[in-house]
Amino acid sequence: MANTVNAASTASTASTAATTSTAAADPIPRFPAGFLWGVSTSAHQIEGAADRREPSVWDAFTAEPGRVKDGSTAAVACDHYHRYPEDVALLRDLGVDAYRFSISWPRVNSPGGLDFYDRLVDELCAAGVRPVPTLFHWDLPVSRAEAGGWLERDTAGRFAEYAALVATRLGDRISKWITLNEPAEHTLLGHALGAHAPGKQLLFDALPAAHHQLLAHGLAVQALRAAGATDIGIANSHGPTWPASQEPADLEAADFYDLLLNRLFADPVLLGQYPEGLGELMPGDAEDLAADLKIIGQPVDWYGINYYAPTRVGAPQGSEIEFGGLTMPAELPFSVREIEGYPVTDFGWPVVPEALTELLVDFRGRYGDRLPPVVITENGCSYEGLDDQERISYLDGHLRALHRASEQGVDVRGYFVWSLLDNFEWAEGYARRFGLVHVDFETLERTPKASYHWLRDVLKAQGGPRRQAATG
Repeated sequence: MANTVNAASTASTASTAATTSTAAADPIPRFPAGFLWGVSTSAHQIEGAADRREPSVWDAFTAEPGRVKDGSTAAVACDHYHRYPEDVALLRDLGVDAYRFSISWPRVNSPGGLDFYDRLVDELCAAGVRPVPTLFHWDLPVSRAEAGGWLERDTAGRFAEYAALVATRLGDRISKWITLNEPAEHTLLGHALGAHAPGKQLLFDALPAAHHQLLAHGLAVQALRAAGATDIGIANSHGPTWPASQEPADLEAADFYDLLLNRLFADPVLLGQYPEGLGELMPGDAEDLAADLKIIGQPVDWYGINYYAPTRVGAPQGSEIEFGGLTMPAELPFSVREIEGYPVTDFGWPVVPEALTELLVDFRGRYGDRLPPVVITENGCSYEGLDDQERISYLDGHLRALHRASEQGVDVRGYFVWSLLDNFEWAEGYARRFGLVHVDFETLERTPKASYHWLRDVLKAQGGPRRQAATG
């Protein structure tokens, strides 16, 4: 999931400012027939069974003292590796069409690693839930990291080989594929600021990691198509950038932030080019870069967007600041500011459903007919408690905002909630709960929350005979 530099109040304000309103009384508007309803997870955050796979950069990162706020690791996490039948039953009873999960490259590198995904995919198919795998969700194998990781071009080629291996094994039961999850966050938090694995603090020298992930996406699209896949997308994180004021310095800083966190990762995929001024910063000469962009910009069948919140950005403030648990270096040409006047989640992120409509309508205006159908591949929030009315209110508001975008002409084809289960929340450890299902991390007992039951009712109202039979 996205753990980006969202413009939000601090987490300490979350407990007093979080919304307590329940969902609106009127039903969620109906989405078109064929609209894909799902939930999302990622391998490192839920699978556990670390002894059954090669270590990843996250294993190395969490082994370093002070990297994770509660000192925890994902060695066990939700133990989904052993308890996946129980979790698939939760999906079946929820009534979703699809389950977006990620495949662990370190597990596939290990003996018998693909056998687990064989079993999981079979279980999903038997339950009538469509498997939608993501091939990379931040857990790079340590062996690849030691060879240079995403800073080296060779990693993109190796990723394509891994994609081909997975598709050959599972492609007879999987049609819808996602190449990468949130290369923006993996670049910014993992390679520029050092807040995530692999813990590098390279600032703008991290840009090769962005290019090589995008190249990996393009090469993986080719590998998947060669294996017969016809329904391929990417899951990029996006959100509106709001300037702190109309002063020229704030507007300039906000434009640059939007360029760096939104357009840097959308333009190459959708337009086959980098935004002006950024291509010159990428590795390789002009001829090599043009060849890479042809690979990166080949058509995808749909475009995945992970949305959580807008970001308020102003001119640099001249000193290092702490924001949202991150250290923001003084050298950055922008500063992230708090967004006031909105409720916030337990993570301190502002709850702004209308910004999702704004984002999607702006995307349609910017990219026109180069924008394929859109799927919201992540949207969710962190709140405590089993009677999680705040999560219900959040999801209700964002589904209505998504429907408004559809009414304004955005071709939206699906929506995935983050997340099915409470899980290992990266550098936050187990302190944040995004799940529709509560997980007791001592006993591993699963307990559906009020939001799970609310979403089940929404899906029944949306869905027709199959879903009503699954949830009735």
